[in-house]
Amino acid sequence: ASTTVTTSFFLSLSLSLPPDDVPPYFKMEPVATQIHLEGNRLVLTCMAEGSWPLEFKWLYNGTELTRFSLEYRYVIPSLDRSHAGFYRCIVRNRVGALMQRSSQVQVAYMEGFVQGEWSQVVSQGEAALIFPPQIHSFPRPGITWFRDGRKIPPSSRIALTLDNTLVILSTVAPDAGRYYAQAVNDKNGENKTSQPILLNVETDPIAPSIIIPPKNTSVVVGTFEVTLECVANARPLIKLSITWRKNGVLVNRGLRDFGRRLTISGPLVSDSGYYECEASLRSSSAPSVSAGAYLHVLEHPQFVKEPDRHITAEMEKVVDIACQARGVPQPDIVWYKDAVPISPVKTPRYRVLAGGSLQINGLLPDDTGMFQCFARNLAGEIQTNTYLAVTSIAPNITAGPSDSAVIDGMSIILHCETSGAPRPAITWQKADRVLASGSVQLPRFTLLESGSLLISPSHLSDAGSYTCMASNSRGIDEASADLVVWARTRITNPPQDQSVIKGTKAAMTCGVSYDPSVTVRHIWEKGGVVIDMKSSPRLRLDSNGTLHISQTWSGDIGTYACRVTSVGGNDSHSAHLRVRYMSEMLLPRKLLDREKVNRLKPASHGHYIYSFNLFCSFSQFPVFRVSLPEEPPSAPPQTVIASGRTNQSIMIQWQPPPESHQNGPLQGYIIRYCLSGLPVDCQMKNITNPDQTNLLLEDLIIWTNYEIEVAAYNGAGQGVYSPKVTEWTLQGVPTVPPGNVQVDAVNSTTVRFTWSAPSPQQQQNSHCVHVGYITGLKKFTEYFTCVLCFTTPGDGPRSTPQCIRTHEDTPGPVGHLSFTEILDTSLKVSWKDPPEKNGILTGYRISWEEFNRTNTRVTHYLPNITQEYRVTGLTALTTYTIQVAGMTAKGQGQLSSSTISSGVPPEMPGPPTNIAISNISPRSVTLQFKPGYDGKTSISRWLVEAQVIGVIGENEEWVMVHRLDNEPDARSLEVQGLNPYTYYRFRMRQVNIVGTSPPSQPSRKIQTLQAPPDIAPANITLRTASETSLWLRWVPLPEWEYNGNPELVGYRVQYSRLGSKAGVLSHIIPDRQEREFTIEDLEEWTEYEVKVQAFNGIGPGLWSQPVHGRTRESVPSSGPANVSAFATTSSSVLVRWGDVPETDRNGLILGYKVVYKEKDAESALRFWTVEGNTTYSVQLTGLGKYVLYEIQVVAFTRIGDGMPSSPPIFERTLDDVPGPPVGILFPEVRTSSVRLIWQPPAQPNGIILAYQIAYRKNSSSITSAIVDVLIPSARQYTATGLKPESVYVFRLTAQTRKGWGEAAEALVVTTEKRARPQPTSRPVVPQEEVQARSVLLSWEPGSDGLSPIRYYTVQDRELPDSNWTVHSASVNHEATSYVIDKLKPFTSYQFRVKATNDIGDSEYSEESEAITTLQDAPDKAPTILSVTPHTTTSVLVRWKPPPEEEINGILLGFRVRYRELRYDRLRSFTVRTVNSPSANWAELTAPYSVRNLTESSLTQYELDNLNKHKRYEIRLSVYNAVGEGPNSSPQEVFVGEAVPTAASQNVAIQSSTATQLDVTWDPPPVEAQNGDIQGYKIYYWEFQLQNETERLRTLFLPELSVKLKNLTGYTTYMISVAAFNAAGDGPRSLPTRGRTQQAAPSAPSFIHFSELTTTSVNMSWGEPKQPNGIVEGYRVVYEPCTPVDGVSKVVTVDVKGSTPLWMKIKDLADGATYNFRIRAKTLTYGPEIETNITTGPGEGAPGPPGEPFISRYGTALTLHWSSGDPGRAPITRYVIEARPSDEGLWDILIKDIPKEVTSYTLNLDTLREGVTYDFRVIAVNDYGYGSPSAPSPSISAQKVSPFYEEWWFLVVIALVGLIFILLLIFILIIRGQSKKYTKKTDSGGLMSQKHLFLCLFSSRSPPRPSPGSLHYSDEDVSIKYNDLVQAESSSLTEKPSEVSDSQGSDSEYELDPNRQKTHSFVNHYISDPTYYNSWRRQQKGVSRPPAYGYAQPDTVVEQESRPHPPPNSCRFGIA
Repeated sequence: ASTTVTTSFFLSLSLSLPPDDVPPYFKMEPVATQIHLEGNRLVLTCMAEGSWPLEFKWLYNGTELTRFSLEYRYVIPSLDRSHAGFYRCIVRNRVGALMQRSSQVQVAYMEGFVQGEWSQVVSQGEAALIFPPQIHSFPRPGITWFRDGRKIPPSSRIALTLDNTLVILSTVAPDAGRYYAQAVNDKNGENKTSQPILLNVETDPIAPSIIIPPKNTSVVVGTFEVTLECVANARPLIKLSITWRKNGVLVNRGLRDFGRRLTISGPLVSDSGYYECEASLRSSSAPSVSAGAYLHVLEHPQFVKEPDRHITAEMEKVVDIACQARGVPQPDIVWYKDAVPISPVKTPRYRVLAGGSLQINGLLPDDTGMFQCFARNLAGEIQTNTYLAVTSIAPNITAGPSDSAVIDGMSIILHCETSGAPRPAITWQKADRVLASGSVQLPRFTLLESGSLLISPSHLSDAGSYTCMASNSRGIDEASADLVVWARTRITNPPQDQSVIKGTKAAMTCGVSYDPSVTVRHIWEKGGVVIDMKSSPRLRLDSNGTLHISQTWSGDIGTYACRVTSVGGNDSHSAHLRVRYMSEMLLPRKLLDREKVNRLKPASHGHYIYSFNLFCSFSQFPVFRVSLPEEPPSAPPQTVIASGRTNQSIMIQWQPPPESHQNGPLQGYIIRYCLSGLPVDCQMKNITNPDQTNLLLEDLIIWTNYEIEVAAYNGAGQGVYSPKVTEWTLQGVPTVPPGNVQVDAVNSTTVRFTWSAPSPQQQQNSHCVHVGYITGLKKFTEYFTCVLCFTTPGDGPRSTPQCIRTHEDTPGPVGHLSFTEILDTSLKVSWKDPPEKNGILTGYRISWEEFNRTNTRVTHYLPNITQEYRVTGLTALTTYTIQVAGMTAKGQGQLSSSTISSGVPPEMPGPPTNIAISNISPRSVTLQFKPGYDGKTSISRWLVEAQVIGVIGENEEWVMVHRLDNEPDARSLEVQGLNPYTYYRFRMRQVNIVGTSPPSQPSRKIQTLQAPPDIAPANITLRTASETSLWLRWVPLPEWEYNGNPELVGYRVQYSRLGSKAGVLSHIIPDRQEREFTIEDLEEWTEYEVKVQAFNGIGPGLWSQPVHGRTRESVPSSGPANVSAFATTSSSVLVRWGDVPETDRNGLILGYKVVYKEKDAESALRFWTVEGNTTYSVQLTGLGKYVLYEIQVVAFTRIGDGMPSSPPIFERTLDDVPGPPVGILFPEVRTSSVRLIWQPPAQPNGIILAYQIAYRKNSSSITSAIVDVLIPSARQYTATGLKPESVYVFRLTAQTRKGWGEAAEALVVTTEKRARPQPTSRPVVPQEEVQARSVLLSWEPGSDGLSPIRYYTVQDRELPDSNWTVHSASVNHEATSYVIDKLKPFTSYQFRVKATNDIGDSEYSEESEAITTLQDAPDKAPTILSVTPHTTTSVLVRWKPPPEEEINGILLGFRVRYRELRYDRLRSFTVRTVNSPSANWAELTAPYSVRNLTESSLTQYELDNLNKHKRYEIRLSVYNAVGEGPNSSPQEVFVGEAVPTAASQNVAIQSSTATQLDVTWDPPPVEAQNGDIQGYKIYYWEFQLQNETERLRTLFLPELSVKLKNLTGYTTYMISVAAFNAAGDGPRSLPTRGRTQQAAPSAPSFIHFSELTTTSVNMSWGEPKQPNGIVEGYRVVYEPCTPVDGVSKVVTVDVKGSTPLWMKIKDLADGATYNFRIRAKTLTYGPEIETNITTGPGEGAPGPPGEPFISRYGTALTLHWSSGDPGRAPITRYVIEARPSDEGLWDILIKDIPKEVTSYTLNLDTLREGVTYDFRVIAVNDYGYGSPSAPSPSISAQKVSPFYEEWWFLVVIALVGLIFILLLIFILIIRGQSKKYTKKTDSGGLMSQKHLFLCLFSSRSPPRPSPGSLHYSDEDVSIKYNDLVQAESSSLTEKPSEVSDSQGSDSEYELDPNRQKTHSFVNHYISDPTYYNSWRRQQKGVSRPPAYGYAQPDTVVEQESRPHPPPNSCRFGIA
C-alpha cells in the first residue's frame, strides 16, 4: 500500500498582546538616596502606569514588605532609625511584572557622646592626635573643636582631618589644656558637646613622620570634589615640605591646608590612580617619608546595547535579548523575568552570554513576559526591559513512515519526523487504538525521541496500517503506512535421539512452521557436513523435511542436524542416531534367585517407583517398575488450630499429614465436631479439595465449647483423626431477660431485687447475679425497676418493669417560717409544707417557750391542712423561742425554730463583721466573725460565700460554700470542701425569720495549703510503638486538680515485665501538660504492666489502674546454639543446631536458614531454608568438592531474619577426582616441536599430585599416543620430534588422591604460518530463546588462522549508552552458542563475540541486533514510609516505589496485604512444635486480605473498612504484567484511634471586657471526630503578629467555650480552635477575628523638654505604647514642687485629640522646680508619667547679655546688646523675648539669631499697635538657654501719626468749621427759622472711635494657646486670669495647628493667610491669655470681651458649652 499523508493547515496566531494591553512601565525612577528626620512621616510612591489593574508590592532590603495590592504608596507614619535601608517596588499587571530601581532611605538622628572625660600625653615636638569621641549619629556630624571655650581654627600647626581628628603638629608646652568637641547634625539641627579631653605635653625630641597617611578612596563621577589627606610632623615645623604625586608624576594643583590636602574638583575616571604624599625637611639630611593611597573614580553604569521594547519569537527557537553596559568598574548584568531573578542553574534553557545578553533556548509559551536587565556596579544601577511574546507554528510531518515488513519476534522502526512550534506531540495509532504517545506506552511499542515508533519484538497481530499523528496548539498533521509481519520460520517437530537395529530404516523428522508467503529450504548435516541426498540411494528427503535413511549400518551413527533457512528466519535442531546389533538385545535366561522384597511403601501420588537390578552372567539390565497399592493415610493432619471468630462460628486450620504417611494422593478432609463434654452426636463437614487447609464452622451455638477433629482421606479411605481441640464460640448478647424478678423496698432509701437466671441455653453467659440492692434512693418515692443480663458484647433485654415505692420516713424542716401581726401578747406564725415530705403529712407540731426557759414550753398539734397559727397569752417585751415541725406516720420531723420578742416586729438582719481566718488546711479553713444586727430575732442560718481567685488572675463569681443552720450563737465555723492551693476570699450572710442579710465585707485573700493530687490521670492507653518501646498516653490532670504549685506538678510512669520478679522501673515526666510518653529500652516481644500517677510538690497522688501492652515482635537477637557441621561426601555437608535462647527469640520462630559460602571467596552468600521450628539439621548438597565452607545458622520470625550464629564454623567437603586443567595454550609452535602451557583445574577437588600428558597425531589411534607424567608444580611442557604440517591432539589430565580426573584436549598444527583468528559471524539471538534474565547467543566461527581456537569471549552492553562488559572469557572452543545469563529483565542489550587462539584475539564480531529481555516479576518491594491512623476504621499508608530498574517491566500497580494481629490471645498462647511455619502464626493472625491498586503513580493509599481497636499487619508489593514482586517488611498499626480530621466549627467571639474575649464553637462533625473529643486547644494572637504573640490555652474537657483573659485592650486578636482526642491534635479552624473593648491607655512613652528658659519651656511627649483604644486626648498637670512666693498653683491643661504631642508652658517662675504629669485618655484616663524640671539656666549655660537698648527708625525697631559670659561652651545663637509692659508673660519673639550678631531689627508690623513692649535677650550654647538680659526700656508700638492728626491740621479744620457754622446760623436767622441746632461734641466722637476700636478688636483672632487644642482648668484660670474671664468660664479653644513638625517651633508662629504684614509674634501674644492683662486700663464703661472660640469641622478641641455673645457684637456701658 502507498503511504498516505494527511496535512491540516491552521492560521498561525501570535501570542502577542491584545491591542489594549500595555505592559507596566515606570513614569519616573526614585532618587537613589533620600534623608529624612526621625519621627517624620515618609511616603514612598511607585510612579508606574500600564494596563489596569496594576498591582504593587514593596521590598525592603530584598525581603517582602507588602503583598501585591492596588496601593501604590508605602507609608511609614513615624520614621525611626530601624527603617533605614533600600526600598523598591514591583508593579505587575496581567502582561508581566517590573522591578523598580532601589532607593536608599536614610534617617537622620543624633545621640549624645558615648565617652566620658579622658586624658592623653604627647611628647613635645611630636604630633598630638586627638580623636573625636564616639557619637551615634547619622549623617556623620560636623565636628568643631574648642579649647577653653574658644574655637580652634586650622593653621600651619593645627590640622583638622577628614575624619574630624584634631592634629596638633610639633606640640609645645602651651598646647596642653582641655579640649572639647562639638558635634552638629546638619540634618536635624541638633548639637552636642563632649566631655573634656585633657592634653599633657612632655618635652622630648622627635623625628619627622607622617601622622595621618592618605586613605584609599572611591568616588563617583559627578561628585563635586574629592579630597586626599596627608598630615606630617617634623621639627622644625617651618621647614616641613609636603609634595604630592600621582602615579609618580608631581601634582601642583588642588593643594590646600599647607599641602596637607589634595583636592580634585569634579573627578573623572582619568583621575584614578595611586597618589603619594612625601614629607621632607628642607636643608636637612633627614630622610623623607612617604605614604600613598589609591583613588578610584567610579562611573555610573550606562547601557551600550538595549533590547527592543517588544520581541516576538517562535516556540522552541532560540532568542537573544541584547543587553550590554559599560561603567567603572564594569557593571554586572542581572536578569529578571516578571520581577523574579533568572537562575540559569535552575533553568538551563536560560543562559547569560559573555557580553551580558540573555539567550533562551527552546522557547516555551511560559517564556512570554517582561524581561528586565539590571546593570550594577559600585556606583549604582540602571535597568531596561522588554516584552517577549512567544508564537507558534502548525505541525508538519517532514518524513513519514513507509510500508515495511518484519519477521515475527524481530524489531522494526517506523519513522516519523516532524517540525512545528511548539514541538508537536507524536501519537501512533493502529486503527482507533493508541499505541504510544507522551502519556501512553503499551508494551513492545516504544516512542523514540525522533518521533519514530519502535516495535520490539513484533507479533503477527501487529500487521496492519499505522498512523503517525503530530499535534500542537496550532493544528494536526497525519501520515500512515502498512506493516507486514511474516511468521517466523521455526522447527516445531525437531528430530529426536533414536536407536535403530542395524539394517532397519531410520526416519529423522524436521517439521517446520512458517509464513505461507515465504519459501523454506531444508538442509541436513551430519557431523557438521551437509548431506548430499544424491550421493546415496539410501537417503531420501520428504517435502516436509523428514530425512529417511534405509538399511542403516554403523556408518550412519552420528549427530544429524536439520537446518531450515528462509526470509522468515532460520532455525536448526540436532539429534543423535544410534545403530545397534541384535546381540545387545539378548535377555537373561534366568533370574538368579527369587527373593521377596519387604518394607516397601504404598503408592503416593500415583506410584512409588522402585528399581530392581537383575543380573545375568554377562550383562546388567535396567529397572523393572513396580507400583504398590494405596492405603488410607496413616497419620492425622498436623497442627490443628481452632479459634472463635464470632459468637456462632469457629475457624479451624490445619496442615496435611506428613507426605510419607499420606499413602496416596489426598482427596480431601473430614471435620468432625460436637459439643464438648455432652453425649450428643457429632456433625461432619467434608472438604473435597485437598489443597484447602482451613474451614469456618458456622451456625454454632453462642458461647459454647466445641470439640473438633480433622482426618484426611485418599482413594483408599479415611485416615485417623487428629487429637481433639476445644474452642469456645464468642460471647453473644443475651436474648431473654431474667425470670422471677421481684422487687422489695427495704427502707426509705434502699430497694432489694431478686431474680432467677435464664436457662443456660439462653443466657449466653454466666455473669448474672441473683440478689442485688440499690441504695441512696429518695424517700417515699415511686420507681420503675427492671433487671437484665449482660455479657461482654452487650446488654440483653430488660425484664418487665415493676413499680416500687420506698418506705415512708420523718419529714424535713418546714419551709418559710415567718412571724406577722406581732402584738404585745400575741403573734401569728406561718409556714409552708416541708420541701422533703418523705411520706404523707399527718399534721404539724408547734411549741413556744420563753428564751432558755424550757419549763414554759407550750405545745399544740395541728392538722396537716393548717399552715398558720396565732400564739396568744404572751408576756409583753419577752423573748420567745418558737418551733414548728411536720409529722408523718413515722413521727415528728426536723424542727424549724426562731426567736422573737413579743411586741417587737423582726427586721432584716445586718451582715456579720470582723471576719478572721485561721486553721488554714488544704481543704478547710475556720472563720471567726462577729454577728451583725440580728433584726430583733434569732439568727436561724449562717451562710458562707467564697470567691475563687483564678489561676490566671481573674475574679470569679461569689459561690455559697457552707451553711450552718440553727446555731444562732455561733461565732466561728469550719468551711469544708475547699480546693487545695487555691486563693479564696470569703464573706458571710446571716438569715433570720425575715430574710437574708447583705453580704459582709470580703475577708483577706488566703491560699489553702497544698495537698497531693486527689485523682490519677485518666484514660490510660498503652500501644505498641516498636520492638523495644511502648507508647503510653493519658489525659492530664485539670488545673483545679493540681492541689499545689503548677510548676511542680508532673507524672511518674512505673512499668515492669508482666509476671516477672525483676525490679520495677519508673520514669519522671516534669511537664504537667504532657499527655504521652514513649517507654524505651524494653525487651522485644514482651508484655509489660504500666501505671501512672500524678505528683506535686507535696507528694504523689493515686496510681492509675494498670494497663498491659506487648512490645512488637522482632527478629531474633542471636543465632541458634550448638551449631556443628560434618562433611558427608565431596559435595554435601550435614549441619546441626540447637534452639535460640528464649530471651533472644523476640517472637515466634518460624524456621531456620543455613547461611554458607566458600571461605575467603568473593562469592555471594547462599541460603538453605528449613521451615518449621522442630527441625534442627539439614544436609547441604550441591557443594563444591574439597572446598572449605564458612557456615552460620539464623532463625527467622514473621518479621525477618535474626542474627547469625556466632562464631562461624568451618567445614571442608571431601576430596574427589579433579576437573580438567584449563587455559591450555601453545605459545611456541615449530614444525617439529611445540610448547604448551596450562593452569590448574578450576575444580581441583583435592590436592593435585601429578599431571599426565598424552599426545598423538589426530589421524592415529589412541594407543599410539605418547604419555608423560609430570610433577604437580609443572605448568608447561615441550613436545619434540613431531612431524611438520601435521595435526596433533594433546590430552592433559590431573590426579588427586582419588585418581585421575577429566582430561582436557587441544589440537595443534605444527606449522609456522599461524595467524590470529578471523571474527565470528554476527551473533544472533532467536526470539524464542529470549528469556527475562538470559538469552541464547549463536554464531558461526570464522577462520582459525591455522591455529585452533582455544576459547571465545562474549561481551554484552546495556542500551542505550552503557559500556561493553565481558560476560565470559572462557567459552568452550567447540561451542557455537552460549547462554548469557544474569541479565536485567525488560532491558535492551547488544552482544559481540571474539575468538582466541595461540596467536591472539580476533577482532570482535559485528554487534548483534538489539534485543530486549522479557519482563519478569519485580525484584524488590516498595518501601513503606509510614502507616498512620487516618480515621477510626482506616489507616493511611505512604510508600516509596522500588527503583525503576528493580521493577523489571512496566509497573501496573500495587497490592496491599493486610490482616489482623490477635495479640490479645498471646497471654494464653503456648508455642507448639510444628513443621509448617504458616500454622504457627495461624492462631495469631487471620489470612491476608488483598487490595489491588491499579494506578501505578500512587504513593499513598487509605486502607479503610478496618475493625476498630485492632492491630493490623500491612505489607505492600508491586506487580507488572509477568507477576508480583516480593512483599515489603511488615508494618504494624493500631486501628481505632485517629486524630480528628476536621476543625472545630462556627467559632464565634464576643468581646466581654477590655481584657477578655468569650469564645464559643461547635465540635467537629461526628464523622470526623474519630473518637471521643478529649479537649480543645485555643490558639490566639494579635493580628498580624502571630509569630511574636501567639499563645495557647488548652482545655482538657470537651467544653465548647472559653474565656480568654489578660488580653490587651482595644486589640484585634485572631483565634483558632483545634480539637484533640487520644490520638492527637486535629486541624485548626480558620482564624476568626475579634477585638477587645477599649480600656484605659498606658502612660505616655516619654516626656521631653526643650527651649527651657527662666519662665517657659517647650514640653513634648510620646504616644502610649499601649493605647488600648482611640486616644481622645491628654491631660497635663504641672505645679511647683515648693510654693512660689508662698503660692502653690496646680495647673491642669486638657489637650483634645491624639495630636499635637507638645505644648508651650510660659507662666513659670524663675529658678523653681516643677513637677509635670501627663496621662492619656481613651474611655477613661490611664496612668500618669511624671518628671521634674527646674527653670533657669543650667550649669555651663551662658550668662546674661548686656542690657539691650532700642533705636527707632520709622516703622522699625533695632535692639542692640553686648555679649556676656559664654559659659562652658561657645555661644551658638541668641534669642529675643518680648512681653507687654503691663505685666504680660515673656515669650520668645525671635530665635536662631546668629552668634556673631549683637543687634536685630524688628518691623513694627509684627507688633500690636499701641501696645508698649519690653524686650530682653538670651544667649544659647550647648548647655542650653542662658540667663536673660535685663529688660529693655519700654517702647510703644505706635507708628508716626499722619498729617491729618497733627494739631495744626485740626486747628485749620476747626476754624473752617466755625466759619461754616456761623454762616449757616446767619442764613437760618435770615430765614427766620428758630430751630435749635445740637452739635456733637468731641467727646461723642471719641466714644464712637472707642466703639469702632472695640468692634474691630472683637473681630480679630481669638486668644491662641500654644500649640492649641488646650483646655485649662478652673483652678488655673481662676487664679491667674481672673481679670480676663468670668469665674464660671474656663475654656479656651482654638483650631489646631496645621504644621506637623513637632520638633520645630515654627508652628507657634504660623502666619494668618488672611492678614498682610503680620508677624507670628502677634498671634503668639494674642494666644496668651495673660495678654488680656494689658487691657486692664480700659475705660470703666466698656465691658471686657468674653472668651472666644471658633472651630472647623475637623477640630479636636472640646469647647465647653457655655453661652457667649456673638463674636462681632459690641457692648457699651456709661459711667
